[in-house]
Amino acid sequence: MFSKDIYVSRRQQLQATVKSGILLFPGNGNVGMNCRDNWFHFRQDSTFLYYTGINQPDLYFLIDIDNDKEILFGNDLTPEDMVWVGAADPLQVFADKAGIQEVRPLKELASYLKTASGKGQKVHYLPPYRAQTTVEISEMLDIPTQEVANQKSVDFIKAVVAQRSYKSDIELSEITKAVDITADMHIHAIKNVKVGRTEKEIAAELEAIASAKGSSISFPIILTKDGQYLHNHATSAVLNEGDLVLVDCGAETLMNYAGDMTRTMPAGERFTDLQKEVYNIVLDAHESSIAALKPGVLFKDVHELAASRLVEGLKGMGLMKGNTEDAVQAGAHTLFFQCGLGHMMGMDVHDMENLGEEYVGYTETLKKNPAFGFRSLRLGRALEERFVITVEPGLYFNPFLIDKWKAEGKYTDFVNYDAVEKFKTFGGIRVEEDLLITKDGSQILGKPVAKTVADVEELKNS
Repeated sequence: MFSKDIYVSRRQQLQATVKSGILLFPGNGNVGMNCRDNWFHFRQDSTFLYYTGINQPDLYFLIDIDNDKEILFGNDLTPEDMVWVGAADPLQVFADKAGIQEVRPLKELASYLKTASGKGQKVHYLPPYRAQTTVEISEMLDIPTQEVANQKSVDFIKAVVAQRSYKSDIELSEITKAVDITADMHIHAIKNVKVGRTEKEIAAELEAIASAKGSSISFPIILTKDGQYLHNHATSAVLNEGDLVLVDCGAETLMNYAGDMTRTMPAGERFTDLQKEVYNIVLDAHESSIAALKPGVLFKDVHELAASRLVEGLKGMGLMKGNTEDAVQAGAHTLFFQCGLGHMMGMDVHDMENLGEEYVGYTETLKKNPAFGFRSLRLGRALEERFVITVEPGLYFNPFLIDKWKAEGKYTDFVNYDAVEKFKTFGGIRVEEDLLITKDGSQILGKPVAKTVADVEELKNS
């Protein structure tokens, strides 16, 4: 945990913004994988962690603004519980470390909320993303389960986003730790992706690096020779000469801050000439995007800049044609670049995504474009100092999408489908860094990892 003062200060700022009512923070519980006692890895809710630092399951926390109370609800482990999971401090110990004065049994929460609601107090809660939390809120607040999401507190959401979007120095230190470990994972990947090995074998080594450094992975590792599929996780596929291998992975620190990087490399010792050409188009889009980052710039515009650079490169290869700006505005580039350029990053690898992209990545005056490709852009708003974001352009030659759009005659003014046909087995390339928005630009976080064709090949063969 951070120092008590940090959590107290965060909660004071939150109360000053929301001003009245009860702020309800559901913690996460253990979830059975295939039976009740065989759990998935426990991950606490990030907002619960941000305001309390308490990384224990089956808790609720509330701030009763009107009555100036903060209460942690939960149950201490019994001796019988400790037979299975070992000794644990009483909840009051955790509460003291967080600056929370009062601890009550979990069974008292529902009656507390019912009494407060009966007095006309508004209970604010964030949109739940777990079914169990939805059921619990429904029962405690007497709301039909199908209405729980609709009755979320927008004021609460906006207040949390307004705090968590700006990373403090101590948070940046944690994020840098995560990115440094992430960099170690990628350096290992570049050196150990080899012909004859399996995707899963290498992915296991990357996860072991995170674990050995006292960390964990921030999301399931993407390691695939089928990089044309955006989130294709490691399989038992064997790497062959000529394969391109896309590795997208990240570490999460013990304080639950994330890293997220991507590199693409050949399975063999060298890129082919064709792979180099496509790779350098992606790298140009990547570097052009980073050069454009600074406070006040709409990330939506940086996304479109990246798309324009990709189109220019594909035109040079004969895969696209026509006016570049027209092609991007029409969405023709989304045949090859189906996702967004990047996202916020912090305690969640896609930071605060559970709160709603319309609040995190967009504003009341800037709405997300619902068109294919554009709707996957999680962040469009103007950048601000102390934002931490990713920049991750890519080119993905998805054979199913190519066949579908070719049959539909889609974007024929901009796409040379006959030339694209031979790329249906090419795969995909993505290059990703984590960046801090600074006063007048941006800063790549973490230790450097080979990124140019020459540097990747040199590291592979070192």
